[in-house]
Formats: sequence, C-alpha cells, structure tokens
Amino acid sequence: MEASTATAAPAPYTGRTAWARNLAAPVRDFLSTETGGAMVMVAATVAALAWANSPWSHSYESVWTTRLSIQLGSHGISADLRHWVNEGLMTFFFLVVGLEAKRELDLGELRERRRLAIPVFAAMGGVIVPIAIYLAFNAGRVGAHGWGAAMSTDTAFALGVVALLTPRTATRLRVFLLTLAVVDDLLALLVIAVAYTNRVSVPALAIAVSLFAVLLALRYVPAGRRPLSVGVAVAIWIAMFKSGIDPVISGLAIGLGTSAYTPSREDLERATALTISFREQPTPELARSAQQSLSSALSPNERLQYDLHPWTSYVIVPLFALANAGIHVTGTLLSHAIRSPITLGILVGYVVGKPIGIFVGSWLASRPSLHGPRSPLSVPVLIAGGASAGVGFTVSLLISSLAFSGERLNEARLGTLGSVVIAPIVAWLVVHGIRRIPETARARQIGSTAEDIPDLADEVDPARDHIRGPDDAPVTLLEYGDFQCPYCGQAEQVIRELLASGGTDIRYVWRHLPLNDVHPRAQMAAEASEAAAAQGAFWDMYDLLLSHQDALSPRDLVRYANQLGLDTDRFEEELRTRKHAGRVSEDVATADESGVSGTPSFFINGRRHYGVYDIDTLTSEVKAAKSRALAARVLEPA
Repeated sequence: MEASTATAAPAPYTGRTAWARNLAAPVRDFLSTETGGAMVMVAATVAALAWANSPWSHSYESVWTTRLSIQLGSHGISADLRHWVNEGLMTFFFLVVGLEAKRELDLGELRERRRLAIPVFAAMGGVIVPIAIYLAFNAGRVGAHGWGAAMSTDTAFALGVVALLTPRTATRLRVFLLTLAVVDDLLALLVIAVAYTNRVSVPALAIAVSLFAVLLALRYVPAGRRPLSVGVAVAIWIAMFKSGIDPVISGLAIGLGTSAYTPSREDLERATALTISFREQPTPELARSAQQSLSSALSPNERLQYDLHPWTSYVIVPLFALANAGIHVTGTLLSHAIRSPITLGILVGYVVGKPIGIFVGSWLASRPSLHGPRSPLSVPVLIAGGASAGVGFTVSLLISSLAFSGERLNEARLGTLGSVVIAPIVAWLVVHGIRRIPETARARQIGSTAEDIPDLADEVDPARDHIRGPDDAPVTLLEYGDFQCPYCGQAEQVIRELLASGGTDIRYVWRHLPLNDVHPRAQMAAEASEAAAAQGAFWDMYDLLLSHQDALSPRDLVRYANQLGLDTDRFEEELRTRKHAGRVSEDVATADESGVSGTPSFFINGRRHYGVYDIDTLTSEVKAAKSRALAARVLEPA
C-alpha cells in the first residue's frame, strides 16, 4: 500500500460521462426527471385554467366529455376522453411509481425491510390526519362524502418540490418521500375501490387477480416473455375496468411485482460475445440473439422505467392536468370557495394535516420502546419532507371527480390547486429555516439518524488496497476501474481535481475490474500496475497507464517500467509468469460481491454512487458524506 496526495490539478472536466447517457432506473435519475415533469405539469395546469376561462370555455368540457369506444363484436369498452386519461393513461403513471418503489425494495435503502416501518407509518399518519381535518370541516354536511380528496400526496409535485429546494445529494429524503407516496397511493386506491366504487363485479375481479398471478409466473418463461407479459397486463386492466374498481390499481400492482437486479458479469459477457459474433457474421439470427441478450442483461424493472418514465412525466401526467384542472373561475365561485368547508377541508388537510400526520407517524414508528428503527431523517428534514408532501393533485382531483359534481367539484378542485401553491411555499420556509440552524446542532441531528446500508461488500483495507490520500480522511472514494476503459480515463481527470480541492478530507482507492471481453489489454495492464506496486510505484504506473490508454502492449508496459526506473527484469518476469493475476482476481471477486459489472463504478463511504461523475456532482456527494461522517464522530463516546 502506498499513500500519496494528488499533485497537478488539471483543468475541470466538462465532457459527457457514460452515465450521462442513461435515463433509466436509479432513484437520482428518476427524481431529476420528476423535477422537469413537475414543471410541465404546472404549465399544463395553467393551460387548462386558461382554456376553461377563455372565450372558448364551452369547448373544454365538450372535448373531454367526448366518448371513445373500442368494440370487438358485441363486447367493448366505452368512456369519455377524461376517463380514458384518468383510468387508462394514468395506469402507466402508477406503474412507474411502483417500479421505482420496487427498485428501492430490491436494491436501495429499503432492502433492509425493517426500515419500511417509518415511511409506512408516516404515510398512514399523513392520510389519517388530513381526513380527520377534512371531516372536522364537513361532518354532517353534504361534502362529507368527499373525505378521500384530502388524503393523497401527489408524487410528481412532491418530489419536484424536494428536488428544487434541496441539494441533489438529499437522496434519503427523496427515497423516504417516494416510499411514502407509494404507500399513500396504495391506500388512496384502496379507498377508491371501497368508498367510491358503486358496484363490484366479483367474477371480473377474480379474473384480474388470476391474471396477475399468471403475470408473476411469466418471469420463469425462458423466451417470449415480453409480448406475453404485455398481453396479460392489458387483460388485467380490462378485467379491473369491467370489475368496477378503478383500473389504475393494476399499474401499481404490476410495478411492485416487477423485479429489479443489477446486471451480472456472465450476462454482460454473453451479450458482448453475441454482439461480436453478429459483427463477424451479420445475419438476422445473430442480430436477434444479440438483441435479446443485451435486453435480458438488464432487469425488467429498469427496461420498463427507461421506456415509460419520460412519457409519464412529460406527457401522461401533464395531459391528466389538462383534462382535470380546468375550472371556470367566477367571482361567485371564489366567494363561495373562501367559505366552503369542502375547499377549506382539502386545503387545510393538505397544508397542515399532511406535515403533522407524517411527523407523528414517523415519530411513533421510530420509538425505541416499540423497537422501531432509527429514523433516516433528522427532525427538521422530516418536517420539510412533510411540508413538501402537502401537495395534492393527481389522486385528489381523481377522487373529487368521483365524489362531487357541479359547483362542489369546482370548490374541491380549488382546494387542491391551492395546496399546489401554498405547500411549496411552506416547504421553502422550512428549508430556509434549516439552513439557519447552527452547524453543531445540525451535526448532532444528522448523527442521530440511521446509518447508511453499505453497498460495498469488502471494506477498504489500508494494508492491501491502493490508497491515495490520508488514511484517516472522513470520506473514502473508491473506484472499480479498467485501465483501458475510456470513461475511466475521463474520470481520472475528475478524481485528480477532486483530490486537489478536497485536501485531507478525502482519500481515493483504486480496485481492478478489467473488462476482458471488451478491453483485451486491460488484464495485463492491471497486472503491470501490481508489478509496479511490488516495487513501490503503483500510483506512478497508474498515472502512466490512464494517460496512455491507447498504448498498453507488453512492450509499452516494459517501457513505462523503465521510464519509472524500476527493475525491468523483475518486472518482465512477473508479467510473464502472471505473478499478480491472483491479486487482480481478488478485486474482481469483491466487485462481483458488490454488484459491480461496469467501469467506472464509484463508492463513497461504502455507498454506491449512481449517475454522472462530473466534478460538481462528486463534490456535492463528498460534502454530504463528510457531513455525515463528522456528525457520527461528534456523537462517538470520548
């Protein structure tokens, strides 16, 4: 092991990274899309209000009440355009929410099932308290039946508010809200099924449940799963529609039943081999095999999110807003709404009831006397999350349309739209207040929260690992890399800049993951770096290899050893006998145990970093990790 510090600080790296091209599953990408989706939804809401109050206002209801029927013989489905949006297209929105929640359950913070208790109890509190507030305004009145309109957080708006108001590294809060929103949506959909469904066809419901079991069983079918799954999913939706229960429930159920996993090395190597075979023999059969192999290397969860998430965020949810937010605002309506128990019940339920319910539910779930887990969030951040969750839109408008009509429906919509305006303002005030808390107090609060679940299977060992920077640094940035990987070469510039700016706060660890199926010289380069390490020159060889990635032949490697003043005879002998192959294989084994299959892959204090690795992103992640590490040290007993 050699410890050294970074020397020359390069110019900031601004090019694209491998992850910059990926729009799919990780929660950070999900949430960045939610920010843009929330903006588009606001624009669609404004457009709906403008349309409904324009000289052509009559056309608004005329368009959305137009009926569309699909007939096959004597059987068919008929609904107006608004219901096709609300019950058809919105199924895809709930599908994506379920997919991301399932990913967190399989791969994220929630894979430790005990941690589910806090967001589940928070969601229950965030439903019960707003309903109680709504009923306090409406008990014994005609609007009492609309209590469900005050209960459900809008996922897109809430996550968009959090993304706009908090740092990009506030992943814990985002995951907490995402899980809470899924439970919240599930409760809301159950309420729709029980309280706002006039009739239930038991045979149709039984068919839907049976088909769902078939859909889960299709994961074991060796071929043709995708078209079969799509067909069964459509049949489930139709059965739910015929049952009389809102069919959007099927989307959430299917999402929660779709597994997520990281690509295995074997699957990726098989895909590479088939792609190379197609390059050598470009036949339709090999093209199909390569395509299927590439697709199957990724989990169904990630593939579906890649296909659906941009559509739901930028098309479907804004279209829902356009179809449901159009209110013809008059002076009479506003004067009635100001005093309306329906409007006030929904607005106060969301803006006041949601934060209170979420806080109380989280507090109860984390009580040591109840053997609850430690909260992932400090009290101020939890309050900020509760305030952000006080935005009602999608499900609130959906239930309002089921519970009310005419003027009462417009009053309910105004209450919901009021929460969209007021709740983010309250959340901004809370976040602004958090920033005024003294650093020592914030450190104590952060230190009292639950520890991160490590993603790194094998901890850093100073006696074995190659470390650049001080051993006692509060932040450890570990990279699994490949000396022939061009993205690793780009990342090296970022790492140098990060180490130069981080000083004694960060140490950097390199572990080998040569991708031999695509980089034929990576294995020998890795062994060459270990041969140099045996002579105390790992980092010098590391710098040369990553700065000359196009020259990694055996002759080049010996030339680098000679350039560094190493014993070249010993160096050549160790390369020839592959003395250090076992050392490289050990790193590869730890990568497999940690679910790493590509390069570069980064871990910050044991937590996997997903997303881009430009200097700004990594600096933010490192600062957050430093805050947590220092807070933990403050709470350590003397």
